[in-house]
Amino acid sequence: MEKVTQMDFEVQRLGMFPYMEAWDKQKELVQAIDQGRLDNQLLLLEHPHTITLGRGSHQENIIFSPDYYQQQGVQLVEIDRGGDVTYHGPGQLVGYPLFHLGERGNNAHGYLRDLEEVLIRTLKRFGIEAGRKEAYTGAWVGDVKIAAIGVKFNRGRNRRGYITSHGFALNVNTDLRYFQMIVPCGIKEYGVTSMQEQLGKPVDMNEVMEQVIACTHEVFGDKME
Repeated sequence: MEKVTQMDFEVQRLGMFPYMEAWDKQKELVQAIDQGRLDNQLLLLEHPHTITLGRGSHQENIIFSPDYYQQQGVQLVEIDRGGDVTYHGPGQLVGYPLFHLGERGNNAHGYLRDLEEVLIRTLKRFGIEAGRKEAYTGAWVGDVKIAAIGVKFNRGRNRRGYITSHGFALNVNTDLRYFQMIVPCGIKEYGVTSMQEQLGKPVDMNEVMEQVIACTHEVFGDKME
């Protein structure tokens, strides 16, 4: 008989949090999880206007010069997650699950699908029918992306298996005009949307966080051994 156990995690709500500080915090927490000093963590926060360039970024997806972004109050950051260029800013819920995947069979591909499932279930609770799009990650409403995913799998030094960092960005009340400064995720043929745009009204960020937490418990709470 298969044994069902619980994958626990702690939630940290960090509010508006500078990108570089959040990146440093993730590194510290991943190390603590690896050393067994800390349980799995889920960080929920918003960032000031930031454009991040993942390991798979292409320079042509940065449309303007660095000086232009600086003048617009947007920080450019090269980071160690997978994926291409994306935007973070106020009104967007960013989630950083720092999870030890050794507890879930160390399945990196499955982890990405699980993150998508968390977002799809969350959106459904607000009446938004989202799904997946073949050959792409994230959550989509038809042909427009409502949530992006970009992660890093850190090899544990003290524990067997990966510990995840980075995560997802869900457009809640995001000013979508900032996406016009880049080619989001390097995808030219499809656009982006937000919960506010889909529903025609602003959405309570605290309520979105509550539903993300609940859906993360649903998707990641049980593991099979």
